Amino acid sequence: MGTQTYHGSCHCKAVKFEAEIDFSEGTGKCNCTLCWKRRAWSVSASPEDFRLLSGAELLSDGKQGGFCTKCGILVFGYVPQSEWNERARYSINLPALDDLDPAALVAAPVTFYDGRNDNWWHVPAETRHL
Repeated sequence: MGTQTYHGSCHCKAVKFEAEIDFSEGTGKCNCTLCWKRRAWSVSASPEDFRLLSGAELLSDGKQGGFCTKCGILVFGYVPQSEWNERARYSINLPALDDLDPAALVAAPVTFYDGRNDNWWHVPAETRHL
């Protein structure tokens, strides 16, 4: 697959970004209640590969991401480096990508996280609904 530049936005197009993403590195789905209720499916980009183009003032968490306060769409979130994350990254909500070819998404590996049981590094017993 390789790295490619993708463009993304919220529904009302007020928040826009672009990111260099390599889908062969995989995507993620979590069963925690926050991800479940958002139906979140994410892909990561390093901070140097992510550019917020417009709408920082409309994001619920400012430049850190969140949802657009105008249309309510979850766009992306910033995940700092920590004892659990070996590197800082942007977690991009896949439906926010405007030029994503569904074939790239179908070919991408998916990692499932059991956030609901605070068992993050293991696959949940059931993933068909995620």
